[in-house]
Amino acid sequence: MNRIDLAEGTVYPRSAVRQGETTYFLARLHAEGGRRLGVIGETAGFSGTTAAGGAILVCPLTPGNAAALRSRLLWLNPGPLGCVASFGFGDRIGSATPGHIQALRAADPAGALAPVFAQQSVRENARSGRTPQQVVDDAMWGVFQEGWRSPWGADADHIKTTSDLAAFVAAGYSFFTIDPGDHVDNAAHSEPLSTLRKKAASLPWDVLQASLTDLVSRFCRRPISLNGISLTIDETVLLRALAKYGRALAHAVTVAHEITARMAGRPFDLEISIDETDTPTSADEHFIIAAELSRCGVPVVSLAPRFVGKFQKGVDYIGDLADFEHELARHAAVMRHFGTFRLSIHTGSDKFSIYPVVARHSRRLVHVKTAGTSYLEALRVIAVSDPGLFRRILALSRARFEQDRKSYFLDARLSEVPEGGALDNADLPALLDAFDARQVLHVTFGSALDEFGPQIGSLLAENESQYRAVLEGHFVRHITPFVRGDDEPD
Repeated sequence: MNRIDLAEGTVYPRSAVRQGETTYFLARLHAEGGRRLGVIGETAGFSGTTAAGGAILVCPLTPGNAAALRSRLLWLNPGPLGCVASFGFGDRIGSATPGHIQALRAADPAGALAPVFAQQSVRENARSGRTPQQVVDDAMWGVFQEGWRSPWGADADHIKTTSDLAAFVAAGYSFFTIDPGDHVDNAAHSEPLSTLRKKAASLPWDVLQASLTDLVSRFCRRPISLNGISLTIDETVLLRALAKYGRALAHAVTVAHEITARMAGRPFDLEISIDETDTPTSADEHFIIAAELSRCGVPVVSLAPRFVGKFQKGVDYIGDLADFEHELARHAAVMRHFGTFRLSIHTGSDKFSIYPVVARHSRRLVHVKTAGTSYLEALRVIAVSDPGLFRRILALSRARFEQDRKSYFLDARLSEVPEGGALDNADLPALLDAFDARQVLHVTFGSALDEFGPQIGSLLAENESQYRAVLEGHFVRHITPFVRGDDEPD
């Protein structure tokens, strides 16, 4: 990385910005190894120590200093992005944003994709020991370091209850993903009509602001023609959809209204995610869900169905590609019919075989979410730079896998993951390309960060350029299919 050397540290050149009579920059100190904010000029609101004869205030990267900087450099605040093609970069460690930006600049110089640099779920925060404020601040320091001036988002991912909201709202999040999956009735997917009738009758119709008679009249009168496909929603199809998703819809409406109240006029993006369910979402169900959300005044910018096949952590799509493309085309037709939201692909990292299909059928009006893949690339750097630490992480991951896997859908087999002592140093990085090892390392991130977090952070700081480079190479592969022309070959 091209830097300007100073006596006490190295300035990240893209960070330097002058506004009015004050200059701001980010530097890495040689002696301490950490990053610091430098302020030359008006320093009110910042906390730090003086350097260079009092000319520079050198500030630690605290929440208070982050807030003060955001109040002056407004592009450091995340904001709503709207219904546009976008990409979500999860960062479980807090140091990946510079590499994410480097990948965007390499693969998407025209800015076709809007980035969400702060993306963390409630579950990920709990396992990584980070707060919503820390996630936003870490992303913001990366944005500042790299001189990113375009809009960017912060996604409070997989919000399940209204009690999850306060910390995300206070931290300035601009994107909320409601996950009502706990209220989906998976059994309804195959239950008889008599059971479906009883379940539909007992839905919270007051929250849904409708009645079963209303919905039968609205959806079952005639076939629905849209964008080259036809949906025939008879009473059985409707009852099954309502029994399966009705309570989830009501919960989503309740949480959405609570977000609106808490944001108190601040604009935000809203997504509904029903991807973590046992059975796929049909195009009929997608249509009903989208129509009812709209009728209930829930203005989503993206919707994440449960697609056919398997979307597992850190590995490519598992399933029949022809079946996936057929169903995706139907979901994309539903999306285009409404014209107010995009498709969202959850567990979207490393799904290289389906990216061209998704880009083509969605006409690139899509949001892709990635999370742990940046953590895995961090482990790749560690495997090369400190094989001993990597072996300790691997041993812990093997020991914790059966416990940590419980909240994930996985096909990984621990028996296929070798112990670190059985491998030469040169063979360790290849584990990051092996199906079973990759998943075992992925889902045990919380245990690894709890045990080795400081060592991991220090090692990545020492090998900053290497981490940026592996992230760039990895995410260029993710991004490229969504920014090239539709008529280009897959």
